[in-house]
Amino acid sequence: MATTSSAFDTTLSQLGITRAASTANTTTASGASAVSGKTKTTLDQSDFLTLLTTQLKNQDPFSPMDNTQMVAQMAQFSSVAGISEMNKTLTGVATKLGSTTASDAMSYVGKTVLTEGSTAYPKSTGGLDGAIELDDAATQVSVTITDANGGMLRQLDLGAQKKGTTSFAWDGKDSSGNTVSGGPFTITALATGGDKTVTSRTLVWAPVESVSLPSSGAPKLKVVGVGDVDPSDVRSAT
Repeated sequence: MATTSSAFDTTLSQLGITRAASTANTTTASGASAVSGKTKTTLDQSDFLTLLTTQLKNQDPFSPMDNTQMVAQMAQFSSVAGISEMNKTLTGVATKLGSTTASDAMSYVGKTVLTEGSTAYPKSTGGLDGAIELDDAATQVSVTITDANGGMLRQLDLGAQKKGTTSFAWDGKDSSGNTVSGGPFTITALATGGDKTVTSRTLVWAPVESVSLPSSGAPKLKVVGVGDVDPSDVRSAT
């Protein structure tokens, strides 16, 4: 057993690996302490094959290594090596996907998107467009538009609507027929079905002014009047 252990240590030394349990330095004939300048702490595929070959050469001929044990060792190393390669591949895929996501987000800059929000700015021609998302069918849907001070400008009656998205358009005039300029405006919706309130969300059209690219996580669109928006929350873009 001493011969096998010595050969094993010699092989480790040739590979530049020091046994973790050994803390004593090797002393040379001149009495100087020899310390390796660079010590490996892990084994690669080449190291494993070298150790396996050395183990086979120095095994006790009267008690050779069990074939099952040898196959198990090789299978274990192969599995670990395979996982390592798979991790490298997945890391590469994730990097490419991250680059693609960032590129897709950047393509929204300068465009106008339809996304969930309650603050809207008028179009260059006046008025504004938007939409309402309904979780269920409603017998009555109304949209209220208020100014920056909370004063009601106009209420739009959309009547009965099916489940899903319903568009609306405001001509930019108040309930008295006067043209309203400026902005921003606040959009609220009320949907009912019988004596129950139907869950609804207001969608507004707003320009994307920039994109934030955090060191970790998905990119965010900077949408005027809305704030940070995940690209996946964009319903439409023009």
